[in-house]
Amino acid sequence: MTAGWVRDERGGVVLEVVVVPRASRTRVVGVHDGRLKLQLAAPPVGGAANEALVAFLADALLVRRSAVALVRGETGRRKTVRVEGLDAARVAAALGEG
Repeated sequence: MTAGWVRDERGGVVLEVVVVPRASRTRVVGVHDGRLKLQLAAPPVGGAANEALVAFLADALLVRRSAVALVRGETGRRKTVRVEGLDAARVAAALGEG
């Protein structure tokens, strides 16, 4: 069984995340309200936090940045992200169950 914040879809996975920009460092801090909670060192200005999110997930999951796409929540803290080429179990193991 995998975490509720990640689900398999055709060709990849979808992650439900909540982000906290302007943190002291970028890291996973657990699960909040059914979503993976991430602190991002980047500010929420000019798309910097979204870029930091994509870069962090790509590095943590060992995929190309082009495999990570923001689906929903470009301007909000609650975001939906799609990652191509992985399954939910692998993502949950890499990012932790919280």
